[in-house]
Amino acid sequence: MTTSSSERGVSLGMPELPAPAYPDDVRARLEADAREIIARYPDSRSALLPLLHLVQSEEGHVTRTGMRFCADVLGLTTAEVTAVATFYTMYRRGPSGDYQVGVCTNTLCAVMGGDALFETLQEHLGVGNGGTTDDGKVTLEHIECNAACDFAPVVMVNWEFFDNQTPESVKRLVDDLRAGRPVTPTRGAPMCTL
Repeated sequence: MTTSSSERGVSLGMPELPAPAYPDDVRARLEADAREIIARYPDSRSALLPLLHLVQSEEGHVTRTGMRFCADVLGLTTAEVTAVATFYTMYRRGPSGDYQVGVCTNTLCAVMGGDALFETLQEHLGVGNGGTTDDGKVTLEHIECNAACDFAPVVMVNWEFFDNQTPESVKRLVDDLRAGRPVTPTRGAPMCTL
């Protein structure tokens, strides 16, 4: 007969308290969205990545509540969901700023000035990789290739491209964002309101 770690008095360093549930109205809305997402896949567990995006959009990051929700609707364990949510850097585990500013520092962007842009922003904003400014406006992150090498160095703000950036232009960009002034992506139709 097997006994659980809690029955043996063994702590695995993880809180054993259940994650709080979403309020009923939020859960109902998320369940409707989840059903629509899950229906797109032949195997429901394949919907985990988009469901993590769904719960991240609810609170700005993936919470224990969000992971529990994903596990419940997909019939997975929270360990399986946690493993995926912590593996991918696109899922945030804590609150972040209104603007996600990502600087590509992969090979070509780095050679073309991406590293200098990142260092400039770290100094200008006073935060490191993954850090958020005190006003809660900007979270700075170094990102891997975003498939825009022909426009290097590239900065992304909330998934919008800002190509051929310089240290001066990137400081202006984040200053405008923090001040609430409009900014325009360098290509494509805007996907969000910046």
